[in-house]
Amino acid sequence: MSKKDDQKSTQVWVDGCFDMVHFGHANAIRQAKQMGNYLIVGVHSDDEIAKHKGPPVFSEKERYKMVRAIKWVDEVVEDAPYVTTLEFLDKFNCDFCVHGDDITTTADGTDTYHLVKNAGRYKECRRTEGVSTTDIVGRMLLMTRTHHLGPEKINKDTVGAISQDHSTRSPWTGVSQFLPTTKKIIQFAEGKEPSPGDRIVYVAGAFDLFHVGHCDFLEKAAAEGDFVIVGLHTDQDVNHYKGANNPIMNLHERVLSVLACRYVSEVVIGAPYSVTADLMDHFKVDLVCHGKTPVMPDEDGSDPYAEPKRRHKFKILDSANDLTTQSIVERIIRNRLDYEARNKKKNEKELNIIKQLKNHKIA
Repeated sequence: MSKKDDQKSTQVWVDGCFDMVHFGHANAIRQAKQMGNYLIVGVHSDDEIAKHKGPPVFSEKERYKMVRAIKWVDEVVEDAPYVTTLEFLDKFNCDFCVHGDDITTTADGTDTYHLVKNAGRYKECRRTEGVSTTDIVGRMLLMTRTHHLGPEKINKDTVGAISQDHSTRSPWTGVSQFLPTTKKIIQFAEGKEPSPGDRIVYVAGAFDLFHVGHCDFLEKAAAEGDFVIVGLHTDQDVNHYKGANNPIMNLHERVLSVLACRYVSEVVIGAPYSVTADLMDHFKVDLVCHGKTPVMPDEDGSDPYAEPKRRHKFKILDSANDLTTQSIVERIIRNRLDYEARNKKKNEKELNIIKQLKNHKIA
């Protein structure tokens, strides 16, 4: 199980629910990997999560697969204990455990890392501001509201409000609190160019709420070549072809989520909806792939994949996974009361712990 072959090697342990795996999880994993040579990630079972937090959105099998697809992960341990123990660290030859600087507790309010903290085998990484599973679930619970508006529905008052907002909010992703920086994108990007002779594969889409269905598709795409480029459509384009309150994650959030995937080599930020000759020539694309989901025509009624089809460089891939962003939203809406109760319970526990810590400092 261990890859620790010499005394100089540092083996790191990270654990968590990793429900609704997002770029915040990926960033914590990235930071943990920088603290050592080999990273082992423990993922809690459905039963453990239900006991301590409430029902998970994704099944344990889906969550195991998602974590394995994060490019900084060397090994995944399934059914990891909710309370991190010294025995588990020793079992996998881990020097220490890493967790974000947020609060994680058991059902009775106990710090899940108190054992490793007391033993001096705990290190913290910085939590990524502006995103959390609770936050994303909250966004989906707002799906029936009009926080996303298409361009044709924006009145003058709305435009005025948007122009005064200097955050990353937009009419399409009005609930996002994430503030992107070039540094964060560079940290997530590999920065590697394709090697001479590499077969370059291009795929495009929204990749909203990056999930295991996306991972399965990208794994299939990676098997078609050596260098996978993902074109991410703008929020406006995604809203145009998906409608309603889509996308749930804004463009910059989607960029980081996709960049964290081990099957992805490069991302085109705000890629054109139609795959043009210029795009294919610029990136020297050998093959353009798309999944089995329906393709909406471009605004002029044309086929967005007409050019790669004309060049005989287009292929439909069957990921054998029918999970979609919409089906995830439906899971949330179907269990709305359970998730609302879960979010409320989590917030109450955290506020209680913060209050206790403040009282302790005063004393």
